[in-house]
Amino acid sequence: MRDLSKWFFAAGALCALAGMAWGIQMSATHDHTLSPAHGHLNLIGFVTLTIYGIYYALTPDAAQSKLAPIHLGISLLAVIILVPGIAMAISGAGETLAKVGSIVTIATMGLFIFMILRHGVGVKQ
Repeated sequence: MRDLSKWFFAAGALCALAGMAWGIQMSATHDHTLSPAHGHLNLIGFVTLTIYGIYYALTPDAAQSKLAPIHLGISLLAVIILVPGIAMAISGAGETLAKVGSIVTIATMGLFIFMILRHGVGVKQ
């Protein structure tokens, strides 16, 4: 997939923007109840997606693999499930979504490890 790293970077930047806005909202309302969900949005959404994007930018062989777009999709799904799941768990609406999101998040890291071991890091010479 061409521009795979671009999609990881764009998604990461969107998560950072949403996390910043959410942080401002929490500060303005003096209600930090959902700060763990906010923190996971920043960590899994911004930091992790951006690191994945850096890896794929540095390792074009990995970015061209058939697993790379799947990695993107699962990574986005992880953020979409995990962050609301944590917010729901904190709010008392159940922990199921947070648990599912956690498993999907672990799967994205497992796939990342696989990609590193399979393709290495950087351009092959």
